[in-house]
Parts: sequence; structure tokens; C-alpha cells
Amino acid sequence: MRRWQNLCCKRVQQDFGIRQLVHDKLSNGRAYKMLTVLDEFTRQALTVTVRTKMSADDVLEALYPLLLRHGTPEYIRSDNGPEFAAEAMQAWLRRGGIKPIRIYPGSPWENGYNERFNGTLRREVLNAEWFTTTKQAQIVINHWLKQYNHTRPHQALNMRPPVPETLLEKGGISGPGTGG
Repeated sequence: MRRWQNLCCKRVQQDFGIRQLVHDKLSNGRAYKMLTVLDEFTRQALTVTVRTKMSADDVLEALYPLLLRHGTPEYIRSDNGPEFAAEAMQAWLRRGGIKPIRIYPGSPWENGYNERFNGTLRREVLNAEWFTTTKQAQIVINHWLKQYNHTRPHQALNMRPPVPETLLEKGGISGPGTGG
């Protein structure tokens, strides 16, 4: 089972969360939004989807491939934004057997993993880059996500990344620094 945060979901060994939308502006002043989805169990950032506008259909379009790749979470945690409260979204969750969990307005501590992730995204990418298009933003964020998930140490994970590059092969450990 999984959890999504910010749309957050819970699983036995993988919890996803989808929190809220992150807002920013392009260099021309045009606003855009980012949907962030985390696995609450592993702390892996599953996606940051960038759009000029974000409807319930856009959220579903971002979630569907994640369910195919990672399995169906037990629940999805989200804020009460219209993208998450829409009947189309709620019906889709019911059909998939996914329980929606809503964060009470003004209670960001109920979604701490995603709040922290969104702050890190803002500090390390959004405040450091000035994007001219949403496509450029998506490319840069995708590059950063790979680093965030595979090489960046996380305090909560004993200074290991959510998706370590080291692989277990044939009962032994292989990877950088092990001769493998």
C-alpha cells in the first residue's frame, strides 16, 4: 500500500503524498503551478508536474502514470484546493480504492514531508533559476529531481538518498566505493 502527499498516499512499504500546488512566476511575469507528489515512506519525490494552470484533470493526468509505475496507494493526502476536491478526482479515487485524506485549512504540519520538500524545491531551484517557459522549468526541475532522489543526502534517512544508486546484486553490494 502507498501514501501520496500533496496528494499524499500511504502504502505499507510506500506512502505517496500530494500536498498542494506550488506557485511561481516566469521571467515575463506569467504565473505557473507545480504539483508535487512524494512517497511518504521512502521520501522519494515521484514527480513535480509544471503547468500554467492546474485542473483536476491535470492532476489525474499526472497521477495515473505514477500508479502504473509504483502501484496503487492506500490513500492520498492533499489540501482542500479545487483540483483535489473536484468530483472527477474524488470519483477516480473511489474507483481505484484509494482513500482521500484532506489536510485541514491552516494546518500545514499535517503534511510536513511535502511542506519540507516544497521549501527545498523553492530554495534550491525556484529561487536560483529564472525560467522563461514552463517547458524550461520542467526540464530543470526534472534534472534536480534526479539529483534529489539519487544523490542528495537526507537527514531523515541517515544521510542517504531516497533512491540510493547502490544496488544489491547476487547477495553482495555493488556500487561506488565498493569496487562494484
